[in-house]
Amino acid sequence: MRVIVLGSGVIGVSTAYYLAKAGHEVTVVDRQNGAALETSYANAGEVSPGYSAPWAAPGLVGKAIKWMLMKHSPLVIRPKMDPAMWAWCLKLLANANERSYEINKGRMVRLAEYSRDCLRDLRDETGIRYDERTKGTLQVFRTQKQVDAAATDMAVLDRYKVPYSLLDRDGCVAAEPALALVKDKIVGGLQLPGDETGDCFRFTNVLAEMAAGLGVEFRYGIRIQGLESDGRRVTGVRTDAGTLTADAYVVALGSYSPMLVKPLGLDLPVYPVKGYSLTLPIVDAAGAPESTVMDETYKIAVTRLGDRIRVGGTAELTGYDLTLRPGRRGPLDHVVSDLFPTGGDLAKAEFWTGLRPNTPDGTPIVGSTPVRNLFLNTGHGTLGWTMAAGSGRVVADVVSGRRTEIDMEGLTVDRYGRPALAASGTRPAVGVARPTA
Repeated sequence: MRVIVLGSGVIGVSTAYYLAKAGHEVTVVDRQNGAALETSYANAGEVSPGYSAPWAAPGLVGKAIKWMLMKHSPLVIRPKMDPAMWAWCLKLLANANERSYEINKGRMVRLAEYSRDCLRDLRDETGIRYDERTKGTLQVFRTQKQVDAAATDMAVLDRYKVPYSLLDRDGCVAAEPALALVKDKIVGGLQLPGDETGDCFRFTNVLAEMAAGLGVEFRYGIRIQGLESDGRRVTGVRTDAGTLTADAYVVALGSYSPMLVKPLGLDLPVYPVKGYSLTLPIVDAAGAPESTVMDETYKIAVTRLGDRIRVGGTAELTGYDLTLRPGRRGPLDHVVSDLFPTGGDLAKAEFWTGLRPNTPDGTPIVGSTPVRNLFLNTGHGTLGWTMAAGSGRVVADVVSGRRTEIDMEGLTVDRYGRPALAASGTRPAVGVARPTA
C-alpha cells in the first residue's frame, strides 16, 4: 500500500518507520528542510510513561491562578480573539474532575508504557543511539502538600503496575547525588525507575536514516496546502509542489493537524501550548543530574543528555505565536541554577521555543477516522517523545489492518463523538490560510 505521512517530527518519522517495516511504500512530507526541526527539536528529553498525566486535574483553576501569580510562573495566558482557544479551555475545565482525570490518566499511561516498551525493542533490534539513559525520573517536591497530593497519581500507577518509590529527602539525594548541595530545598520525591531520557532530535534523525534505508522517501521543503476528498475518502494532498496521491494518509502535524482535517468534517480539539527550553554544556559532571529531575513546583524538567543539560518546561497559551520571549527564560534559569548550581554553563545556553499539540483531556488522538483512508497521530502535548514509538507502531498496525497490541479504547477521535463528514460531491477540502503546514 502507498502511504503518505504528513509531518517529519518524532511522531511522523516513527510512524513512517513502522509502516515501512510492515511492507508499505511510504512518503513523508514536511515544510522544513529536515526532520525534527519544530516541536521535536529541543524538548525536555524525557521518555516518561510514569509521569504521564493530563493537565486537566481536580483543582486546576486554583493551581492555575497560583502559578500565574508566582515570580517564576510555569503558566502564562495571553488571550486571543480565537474561538478555538476558548473552546479548548472550556473542554479542559470540563475534564478537571476526579473521574475524568483517572480515566484520562489511565489511557495515557496505557499508551506511554507500551511506547516505552516499543522503544526498548527498537533499540535492541537496531542499536539506535541518541544519548539515551535508562535511570528513571525523579519528581522532586518542595512542600509536604505536594508529597500528600502524589497519592492520587500513585493509585493510578498501582492500577497499571507501574513501578515507583516515594522517597524522603535523603532518598532523593541517593538517587540524584548532585541534589546534596541543595537538599534543604526539597522534602521528598517520587522516583519512576522505568522512565528513560534521550535526545529526541538525534533519535528522530537517526530513525529517519533507518527509514530511508527501508525505502521511505522524505520530501522536505514542501508546504501542505490542503486535503482533497470525494466525501468518503481522501483523494490527494495539495502542496506547493503539486498534488500527491496515495492509498492512505496519516496526519502527524502536531498543532497544525486540526486546520488540515476540519474541512473534511473532523473537528479535532488540539490546540498549541507553547513551551521553552535551554540546552547548556556540562561544566561539572558531579553537579549535573544523572537522569531527569522534574521540579513539581515550577513544572520544569532538568535532564542530562550526554555532555549537555536540557531544561524544559513552562506553558504559554498564546495561539500559534512562536516569538522567543526573553522573559520566559527566567523560570528555566531559576530551576537549573537552584537545583544544580554547579552543573552547567548558563552563559552558553541555547534558548528555544516550540508548540506542543495538546488535547483538553491529555490523551493523544491516534488511529482511524470516519474518513476511510485517513489516519491520525497527533495531540501528544508534552509527551510526544514519550509516546512516539508506541503511537507509530499502533498507527502502522491500524493502517495495515492488523490487531493492535494494546486496547484502542479512548485513543481515537471517536471519543469526541462521530462527526458529520463532508458530503460526497462537495467541493474538495482546502487548507486554511493561517498557518500553513
